[in-house]
Amino acid sequence: MTFIGIPRRFTPRNVFAKPETSLTEKKKLRLAVIGAGSFGRNHARVYSELERAGEAVELAAIVDTNLGRAEAMISEFGLNARAVASVGELILAGGIDAASVAVPTIHHLEVARVLMQAGVDVLIEKPLAPSLVEADELVAIAAREKRVAMVGHLERFNPGIRATLPLITRPMFFEVHRLSVFTPRALDVDVVLDLMIHDLDIVLWLVHSPVRAVHAVGIPILSDKVDIANVRLEFESGCVANFTASRVSTERVRKLRFFQPHQYVSVDYGRKDVFALTVQPAAEAQSAAPSGFDLGLPGGVRIVPSKPAVSAEEPLHAELRAFLEAVRTRRTPPVPLTEARAALALALQILDEIAQHAKRAKLEAVAR
Repeated sequence: MTFIGIPRRFTPRNVFAKPETSLTEKKKLRLAVIGAGSFGRNHARVYSELERAGEAVELAAIVDTNLGRAEAMISEFGLNARAVASVGELILAGGIDAASVAVPTIHHLEVARVLMQAGVDVLIEKPLAPSLVEADELVAIAAREKRVAMVGHLERFNPGIRATLPLITRPMFFEVHRLSVFTPRALDVDVVLDLMIHDLDIVLWLVHSPVRAVHAVGIPILSDKVDIANVRLEFESGCVANFTASRVSTERVRKLRFFQPHQYVSVDYGRKDVFALTVQPAAEAQSAAPSGFDLGLPGGVRIVPSKPAVSAEEPLHAELRAFLEAVRTRRTPPVPLTEARAALALALQILDEIAQHAKRAKLEAVAR
């Protein structure tokens, strides 16, 4: 199966190059979604919602080798868009400014390469690529073609995470759980690249320190890839992070908890909320929150609970709006390829550690 389909004698050219526009002009951006699966469907839904809300965007095409599936999506959302069978056909038709690449991970490079070489800015779903070689090629192409290229690490736009950012001082211990009911949706990758990579990206982003040591175990259960994994990371800063990811759970859990000096913070990704316990001197605590808990320590130190205000915006709405803003302004997007590459590199290192553990434990070889 290929999403490209470019004629043999066709050489990609910059047919979509667009002049710089002022922020007040708000030129309408013509968009495409590549891939009509579950991720592509959500991107199409949000783009159509933004368009109906008055954003200067137009979802012009949905590309999928299964034209019937693309046409069904167009009908579902009432789009004035074309169903297109290949990226090559899309490029030959012209007029696309930016695209969401929501095809299986193994096709990210071939699809995004052709789009960027043709002058199209791209939002690539996570993980960025199946290997660092392909990730590095994507980074190089984006730089060479001067394209805005962003990766869909959606949890960065979760209202809970965004409300947590002002609280960050010096996180020293993380406990992260991401459990999901089994689905055949993403069996081209293992649970580390499918689920855990969200949390690896968030913790790397919050800690701002190189990883010093990786300890990991994982096993396949219902597929031929790792379905459950437990990981412990140690950072140069002294921070330690424990991660558990499973796609064979009977419940759906997405929580991140961390401790930093004088504070505990809990983020529930699913509920999109934040809860914090802060240790404060008595006078300061009394003025901020009289309902704090007295610890019975000298000086009247108290624990003050709080729930920071969070926005109600759907994470994918925030993500796609940020991508479109980067396309308009030509600024570095919130999740550049280099940062997604770092999360991928760590995920692949974790998989190597899992494979080494499997050998030591004399488990069956973990398929990669």
